[in-house]
Amino acid sequence: MTGPAPSAHTGPPSELDKLRRRVEALSRKREEAEARLHGLLSSLLPLDDLLVDTRRRAGALHEAGSAREATSAAVALSEQVDAAQRMLRGEFARLDVTAMDVVGRAVDPAEMRVVGTEGHPSLPQGTVLKERVTGFRLGGSVLRSAQVVIAVPGPAPEPEPEPVPTAPTGGGRAQPRRTTRSQRHLPRKPSAGRRRRSRRT
Repeated sequence: MTGPAPSAHTGPPSELDKLRRRVEALSRKREEAEARLHGLLSSLLPLDDLLVDTRRRAGALHEAGSAREATSAAVALSEQVDAAQRMLRGEFARLDVTAMDVVGRAVDPAEMRVVGTEGHPSLPQGTVLKERVTGFRLGGSVLRSAQVVIAVPGPAPEPEPEPVPTAPTGGGRAQPRRTTRSQRHLPRKPSAGRRRRSRRT
């Protein structure tokens, strides 16, 4: 007569079991991360195609032979750039990456880095006036801090002067610069105070 079968081991897991479970968990996380990276790279390939076409259109703008061709190429190039940004932001949104909208808000050191100040007569000090570099969030955490310009008490800065138009090249002709008689080294006219001879009637 044989004795009872040994019962299965039901005690606490050994160190070897714990190590095996950790390795399996790390392996699953690695496979998931590789799958996400593969999906991200695959989704960015159409963006590369779009940028290649954008570069081609930029070349067409550079080689335009007339104002009409240049205008048409510039419009097409602008549309391509907009489409590329929309595609990229769409992929960001799919991955829960969102751009910060910080203009008009009070500066928050946890999300923003101040890179400049401008006087403003009415806004509270520390209000964000401009974004020099857009900030992004990944879910609820900061992926990249925004670089901002904030308001300080004082008058608003003077607007930048418009560039002085240069003389046209090619078909146009620049107007000659006016010079004085002394600059041209011409003899002076007789004094205007002398009486002119009256014409005989």
